[in-house]
Parts: sequence; C-alpha cells; structure tokens
Amino acid sequence: MVMSKAFTKEDDGENEEDHEEIDPLPAHVKNLMTPFGHKMLSDELENLLRVERPKIVEIVSWAAGNGDRSENGDYIYNKKKLREIDRRVRYLTKRLEKPEIVDPKRQQNLEHVFFGATVTYIDGNDIETRVKLVGVDEADFDHGKINWVSPVARALMKSGIGDTIELRTASGTQSIEIIDIVYEIES
Repeated sequence: MVMSKAFTKEDDGENEEDHEEIDPLPAHVKNLMTPFGHKMLSDELENLLRVERPKIVEIVSWAAGNGDRSENGDYIYNKKKLREIDRRVRYLTKRLEKPEIVDPKRQQNLEHVFFGATVTYIDGNDIETRVKLVGVDEADFDHGKINWVSPVARALMKSGIGDTIELRTASGTQSIEIIDIVYEIES
C-alpha cells in the first residue's frame, strides 16, 4: 500500500527544539559595549541579513525543488544552517536593542578601574597580566579582553594603581596588585 506524502510526517528537522542563546548578562545589568564591540556586532548582523541568509535561502529553495526532501542532503543541511543563522540574528538583534556604548577615550584621566579600562596587575608569583574590561560579547581571553561582569573584572572594579585585591580562583584566594590603568582607544 502506497501512502500519499500528505499523510506522512516529513521530517526536515524543522520540529527540532530551537535552542535560544542564553543571555550572558545577569538580569537588570546594563548591556555595556565599547564602540568597537558595537560595530563588530552590527557588522556581523548586517552580513548575516544581507549576505549569508539570502544565499542559504536560495540554496534551500533550489534544493526544495529537487523532489523528496526527506533524503535531500542539500535541503536538510541548509535548512539547519538557516535556523542557526536565524537564531544568531535574533540574538544579535536583542543584544543591539539597548546597548550602552561606553567609549574609553571619553574616560581619560580616571584613576580607578571601570568599564573599558586596560588593567595591568601582578600576582603573588610575579606574573604580570594585562586585561581590558569589555562587553560580554566582546570578550576574547586570548587577546586579553575579559567580560566586565566576570569574577576577575568585578574584583578589579573601582580599584586604583597600587591597590592589592583578593581574587578568588578555583585553586583558592590569590592577591594581585594593580600596577597600571589606562583607557585606550581600540583599533
């Protein structure tokens, strides 16, 4: 007995549960960004909407016209990719709705650590570390950029040059001394 496609469940993965990206900011915390971080997110959103998404929509449309979608690798793969793009677009749109852009160049002559500061500190083992406090979406530890709501950044906040602060780490408490604070423009 042959059953019409109208009576069978065609699964192209559309019924998969959409896993929304979790907001990395705690509730009621401002969405701070540097101008560079805001531009980076805006550029990514623009690229997804104007380049990537239309390209994938075209492929999905072409693949859908090739017959049975249940065994059509191009269709299945690109529908999944389209859902991933749409999920990222929703996330970026939400993150860019109400950002508070803080320009480090306008924070000149500050003697304490706040958002946008580049802080150099030395730990008990005389290891010098330099980090910049940036927005949640800008964090890149490999390049010395840490999320301003991270434990290290929160410990550094409001401290000044020469201050020694206690930093809680996985291996215990560590004393670090602030040796430099600058507010520099990102290029």
